[in-house]
Amino acid sequence: MTNEIRTAAPHVEEAVIERQRQLCETIEKELMQRGFSEENRPGYYIQTFGCQQNEADSERMAGLAWMMGYRPVSEPDAAQLILVNTCAIREHAEKKALSIIGGYKHVKEKNPDVVIGVGGCMVTQSHRADQLKNSYPYVNFSFDTGALHLLPELIYSALTGGRRQFVSSDTYAVAEGIPSHQEKPYKAWLSIMYGCNNFCSYCIVPYVRGRERSRAPEAILEEARRLIDGGAKDITLLGQNVNSYGRDIGSIDIAGLMRQICALPGDFRLRFMTSHPKDASDALIAAMAEEEKIVPHFHLPVQSGSDEILRRMNRKYTSGEYLSIIEKLKKSVPDVSLTSDIIVGFPGETDADFQATLDIISAVRYDAIFSFIYSPRKGTPAATMEGQVPKEISSRRFEQLLALQHDISRERNQRFVGRTVRALCEEVSKTDPDKMTARAASPRPIHFENNGVPIGEYCDLEIVSADTFSLYGKLINK
Repeated sequence: MTNEIRTAAPHVEEAVIERQRQLCETIEKELMQRGFSEENRPGYYIQTFGCQQNEADSERMAGLAWMMGYRPVSEPDAAQLILVNTCAIREHAEKKALSIIGGYKHVKEKNPDVVIGVGGCMVTQSHRADQLKNSYPYVNFSFDTGALHLLPELIYSALTGGRRQFVSSDTYAVAEGIPSHQEKPYKAWLSIMYGCNNFCSYCIVPYVRGRERSRAPEAILEEARRLIDGGAKDITLLGQNVNSYGRDIGSIDIAGLMRQICALPGDFRLRFMTSHPKDASDALIAAMAEEEKIVPHFHLPVQSGSDEILRRMNRKYTSGEYLSIIEKLKKSVPDVSLTSDIIVGFPGETDADFQATLDIISAVRYDAIFSFIYSPRKGTPAATMEGQVPKEISSRRFEQLLALQHDISRERNQRFVGRTVRALCEEVSKTDPDKMTARAASPRPIHFENNGVPIGEYCDLEIVSADTFSLYGKLINK
C-alpha cells in the first residue's frame, strides 16, 4: 500500500522542526533496541547527483542521519539506510540515478531491514515519483526538494513498518535548524537561498526547486559562525541564482551579506555561486574588490554569445551587457579568475550564432568553462522549439569550442607561474599518492609533492609550471 503526503504550509513552523528533532532521538533509541550501540552504529550511505546545492542538501541529510544514530559508510552494502539525492538537469542524470536505484534491489534482498529513500530534483517531477512508486517497490519513500526536513518522519515510519510514502510539496519553504555534517569540515557549502525565478527556456530548475526564497541573514551568519568554529576555511555561498539573494526580504542584498560574513572572526575565505548576469550588481563587484576574504573568482554563466540565442533562452541580457559586466569586473579586480557555463547547439543556433559564442570566449578569456551540448528537458519550452540542431553539428561545434578554450586556459594558467600563493591543502592526489592537491584563488587545482602538509591546512606554494587544467607547485617552508 502507498500513502500520499501533501505539504501545504507557507513556511516550516518551529514546531515541525522540533518534532523532527524528537523523532531523531526516538529513532536512535529504536536502533539501540535492535542491538546497535554508540560504538557500533548502523551505517548510512548517501549517493548524490548534480550541483553543489544538492551536495549541500546531502550534508543536511547526513546531519539528520547522524542525529538519528547512524554513521557514514563507504559502500551501500554496509548500510542500514540508503539515501539517493537525485538531479533533474538532464535526462542522462535521471537515467543514471534510476539505474543505481535499480541496483539497490539486490541490497534489499540481502537485507530486508535496510531503509531506502530517494530525494532531490528528479522526484519533484510527478512522473518520476510515480515511476518509483510503481516500478521500484523496494524503495520505502521519496521526498521532493521542499520536504527534506521531513526525513526523520519518513525514516521512522519505514523502520516501524509503516506504509510506503511519497512526499509531494504544494509549496516550498525555508526550513531552519536542520543540522549538517561535512565530510570535509575545512570546506563547506552554505546555502543562502533556494529556488529560481528566471525560467530560462532550457532549464527545469524553477519547476523542481520552486521560486526564490532567501534565508534570514541572522540564520546564515549563525551557520557561518558554526562552520568557522568547526574548522571551515573555504566557504561557498550557494543559490540557484545567488546574486539575487535578499530581493524577497528587502533589507539586505548579496553584497551586504558577504560583507557581514567577512567581518566574522576567523581565517577563512569566501566564494559564491551561481550568479546570473542580470543580477551582477556594482555593489557585488565592489565587495569582491574590497573584501580580502572574498576569493577573486567570479563564475558568470553566459550560455551563448548570440543575442538571438540569448533571447530564445530567455536570459534577459545581451552579449553587450554581459561584456560590460566583465569590463567592470576586470577593472575593479584586475587579477580576477573568470569561469562560465556555455550551451552548444541550442535550438535555432546557426553557424553565425555559434561564431558569436566563440567570439565572446575570445573576448573574455575565461580561466575555464563548463560547456554542454544542449539536450531537451521534458517540461521546458526549449524542448518543443523548432530548429533542433542535429547531433553531428552540435558535436562538431562542441569540439571546436573546447579546442579554443583549452588554448586560452593554458595561456591564462601561465600567469601564475613564478608566484607564491597561499593555498588550502584539500586532499591526497587521486592519481598519485605521492602528490597533494591544494587550491588558492584560482579555480584550478595545484599539485605538489606530499611533504606531510596536513589536509585542511593552509600552505605557501611557489607555482613552478602550469598546463591546461592544473597548476604545479613547490612547498615553501617558512
